[in-house]
Order: sequence, then C-alpha cells, then structure tokens
Amino acid sequence: MTNALDAQNNHKNTVKLWALIPCGGNGSRAQSDVPKQYRVIAGKAMVMHTLAAFEQVRRLSGGLVVSAPDDGYLPAMLKEFENTIFSIAPQAGNTRARTVFNGLKALLQLGAAVSDWVLVHDAARCLITPEQINVLIDACENDIVGGLLALPLPDTLKSERDGRVGITLGRSDKWLAQTPQMFRIGALLEALTAAGDLSDTVNALITDESSAMERLGHAPKLVRGSAQNFKVTYPEDFALAEAVLQNRKLSV
Repeated sequence: MTNALDAQNNHKNTVKLWALIPCGGNGSRAQSDVPKQYRVIAGKAMVMHTLAAFEQVRRLSGGLVVSAPDDGYLPAMLKEFENTIFSIAPQAGNTRARTVFNGLKALLQLGAAVSDWVLVHDAARCLITPEQINVLIDACENDIVGGLLALPLPDTLKSERDGRVGITLGRSDKWLAQTPQMFRIGALLEALTAAGDLSDTVNALITDESSAMERLGHAPKLVRGSAQNFKVTYPEDFALAEAVLQNRKLSV
C-alpha cells in the first residue's frame, strides 16, 4: 500500500502545469488601431496585465504566448519581466482553435509532456488574478477531466428571431464560460484534432477548449470565477477595465 501511494505521489509531482495565451487577434470588434491586446490600459498593454497575473503563480513550470507571425509588439514588451516564464511562438492561426492547437504542439517541443496540465487563457481577459488562477488549479489538479472558470448567468436570457424576442430561456443551469480553462495537453490535442477543420472561420464549432472536450463526451468541471474576469471585447469595455485596474492599484 505504501509503495502504491508513493508511486501516486511521485506521479503527481512529475506532472507539470503550463500556461498558454492565444494572442493573435486583430481587435476588429474593439474598433482599435492596434490589436486590442496591445492597447494601453492603466499604464500597460492589456496583455501585460494578463501575463503579470500568471507570472505570480509559482506552480507554473512555464508559459507560451502564441502571437501572429508578423507581431511586432510582444518581444519588446516581454523584456519588462525579469526571468519571465513565457516564451513566444509566432504561430497564431486564423481561429482561436487553430492558435491553441499550434500552441499545444509548440509546448511539447519546449519539453512539456502530454500528461501535463495546460491552462489556456484569453489575452483579453486582463483582469484575471493569481488567486483566481490558483483556485482553478486547486479544483482541477486531481480531476479526471479538468475544468474552467465560469460564472452562473445572472440575467434573464432571451433567444432572438429577426431582431425580436423569440423565447425566454431558463437560466438556473446556465453559466458564462471564462478562462483559464485547464486540461491535459494530450487530451486537449486529441479533442481539437477530432473537431475537424480548425481553420474554418464560418462554421467554427470550437469556441473554447471546453467545447472541444465536450464534443468527445467529457464533462469539464465548472469552477466559480469572478464577474471582473470579463473579456475586453467592445469599446466600452476598455473604460471599465481601466477603472477596475486603477482601483486595484489604490487598494494595494
């Protein structure tokens, strides 16, 4: 019995945690002159707030930012961190799923194992905190599938037909998916591979990592997140993110 427990503990100790940040978006919905992840909020490019939160999670073995092949912003920005955990893979695709797939392959080339965990997080969710990341890790590191931060839907939900309300949907079992989303590298690669054409922007079925896992029959764990962990998407979101970040500075 002791030998079995020792073997289990040793396996747990050899499993590593990695961060993967897709960072290849062009910011079209944000109506920005630069990719939105590089717009300055509270004195820093948005993605730098995101990366700073992960830099403070000591359990991570490393991280990878998947940028556009012609990205001219990120290399200079990363110099802000001393001994950063992040490397850059200029291999973003034309969909999020393709970018994540390319990033997972690059992580394996960096030395990650298929049995390791990966935490995939939106570059534009710049209000994530180290505490929230650790909550997800604690909840999922012994789970058979993995899971994601999410928030129970607080508002009444409507479906739309031709610009009018079609029907009101029950919200008691509805959650808003957030990131990070935490899964085994090998399992997530398998799920993305099974999804088919990851570069199809018109009929994209994989909008997050959980949806890929779900299509293979897995049921990822829902871990309660925070309303502040929203994805900065539209022009009005930038002012709200600025206010939150400035308030955090005053609270320190």
